[in-house]
Amino acid sequence: MLRNFLIYKFRDAERASDMVQEAFVVLWQNCKNVTPEMAKAYVFKVAQNKFLNLLERDKVQQKHLDLQQDKSNLEDPEYQMRYQQYGERIQEAIDRLPEGQREVFLLNRIEKLSYAEIAETLGVSQKAIEKRMSKALKKMREILEEK
Repeated sequence: MLRNFLIYKFRDAERASDMVQEAFVVLWQNCKNVTPEMAKAYVFKVAQNKFLNLLERDKVQQKHLDLQQDKSNLEDPEYQMRYQQYGERIQEAIDRLPEGQREVFLLNRIEKLSYAEIAETLGVSQKAIEKRMSKALKKMREILEEK
C-alpha cells in the first residue's frame, strides 16, 4: 500500500521501493516511541516527508543546473561558486527547519499549494499553516544570516 502510494507520487518503482525501506528503517529506529496503533500512520508520514525532501532537493538541483548551463559562458567561475554555495546554504536552512515548518514550506513553495490546500491536507486550520510558514521563513532568515 505504501509502495503503491509512493510509486504514484514518484512515477518510479525503484525510488519508491528505496523510500519504503528508508521509512521502515526510521520506524525501526523510533519503535520505542511509536505505538503499534500509530505505526502505519507514522511510516506514511515519514515516507511523505522523505518524498517531499527528495522532491525539493531534485528541484533545487535542477534549477541550479539549468541556471548554470544558461549562464556558464556569461559568468565567471567565482560567481558560479558563490551561486552554488548559496543554493547549498538554502538547502541546509530547509533541512534545519522543524518537521512541521519544513513540510508546510515545501508544500507551499515547491508544490505550490495554497495555505487552504495545505490545511486541508494536514487536517489543521489555515491559521496554523500561516503561523508555521511565518516561523519557517523567520527561521530560514536567521539560519542564512548566521554565515
